[in-house]
Amino acid sequence: MIRKALQITAVSLLLLGLLMAGAFAQPAAAPRSQEVSEDDGVPVLIKHLPDWQSVRPSTVFVTNPQDLAKAAGERPVLGLIDLTGGAEAVKAEYPAGKLVIVEFTNPQTSSETDAKILDYLAAHPEPATVYRRIGNYNAFVFDASEQQAAVALLDQVKYQKTIQWLGEDPYLAEKIGRYFATTARDVMLSTVMWIVGGLGLSIVLGIIAGLVFFRMREQQRANWSRFTDAGGMTRLNLDELSE
Repeated sequence: MIRKALQITAVSLLLLGLLMAGAFAQPAAAPRSQEVSEDDGVPVLIKHLPDWQSVRPSTVFVTNPQDLAKAAGERPVLGLIDLTGGAEAVKAEYPAGKLVIVEFTNPQTSSETDAKILDYLAAHPEPATVYRRIGNYNAFVFDASEQQAAVALLDQVKYQKTIQWLGEDPYLAEKIGRYFATTARDVMLSTVMWIVGGLGLSIVLGIIAGLVFFRMREQQRANWSRFTDAGGMTRLNLDELSE
């Protein structure tokens, strides 16, 4: 009886060990995106890459700093990026360089990260790195072959979502100032155009009216049989010069 119990216990321990070994041997699950396409399940961030289908073999989607560093390489500037709270990143290879797009879930985090990155790049210039913030995207082109090509690549990245601040918009004063400046400029330009247009129209109409009046007077003079400086009125022939 005791032997049978020991056998059952040994078999149970063996099965438990096999299950644990299998669990540890399983490959790590692929990172999951907050937003995937309903058609094919591909993360939307990947589909926002320029010509994403052609660079699909080199595309790597990550949700943690370790995988980001492995995909894009050990770069100090990437250490400023905190991929928590639903932030995601994607890397793809292009002829212009290695494109990395980091998407944050809110504009506040993206703006704060943007300020840190700009400060770092100002203190540590990297000629082969081109950076730009596009909406909630913080986009890099690493190992850029040419600055112009890298800039053109970033121009193709479009953020197609509406940005809404959770609190007060920190750029509200700047937006209001830009709105008033644009409105004042438009009003000034329209006023100048109306004044110049009015003066030009007045000059043209004056020239036309003068030409018409001149032609009418010329025809009237051509029809006169005799000339009188009395304007056509009866004139006394006191000097006996008139017929």
